Amino acid sequence: MWRHKDVAWAIGETILMAFLGTMGAAILALPLAFLAAKRFSPFMLLRGATRRLFGPGPLTGALAILITDTGTFGKIFTEALENVDEKQIEGVASTGAKPLQRYRFGVIPQVVPVLLAQILYFLESNTRSATIIGAITGGGIGLMLTQAIQKQKDWEEEDYYIVLIVAMVMIMDWFSGWLRGKLIGRKE
Repeated sequence: MWRHKDVAWAIGETILMAFLGTMGAAILALPLAFLAAKRFSPFMLLRGATRRLFGPGPLTGALAILITDTGTFGKIFTEALENVDEKQIEGVASTGAKPLQRYRFGVIPQVVPVLLAQILYFLESNTRSATIIGAITGGGIGLMLTQAIQKQKDWEEEDYYIVLIVAMVMIMDWFSGWLRGKLIGRKE
């Protein structure tokens, strides 16, 4: 009656949708952020065109998250790049480093903690969003909840799915905080 196997699969789909959308958006946003940041893109036309790419899109599931988060990540990553300490870049440049090496050793170490924190926060948020998107686009635990509500036979099944969704979000929140602590370190 409770379809535990189907529910476990649907929860997996929901988490996968959030994960793929979040990671795909982060991967796409970083190079675009370099093109959009005034400090790193000297060509105004290229910079302006790249900034116009950042925005939401009307696709489904993970692609919906990927498209919309690419815009948000692009903006956040651009702001992080705009605020890097120039002294660290100059220090790397003083060793005779080429421009790509300056970015790799002078810029990336400064922005990685900010980027990782934002990516993990979005992963938490997108887990909740993936439930709603799944209800609309037809996937994951969101679809199962929608189908149970449409049947209107009893509230036990709906309650079961809602409890599982809340538990899934709480576990993702805990996991994200734990991973953030491991990757970035905790501030005392």
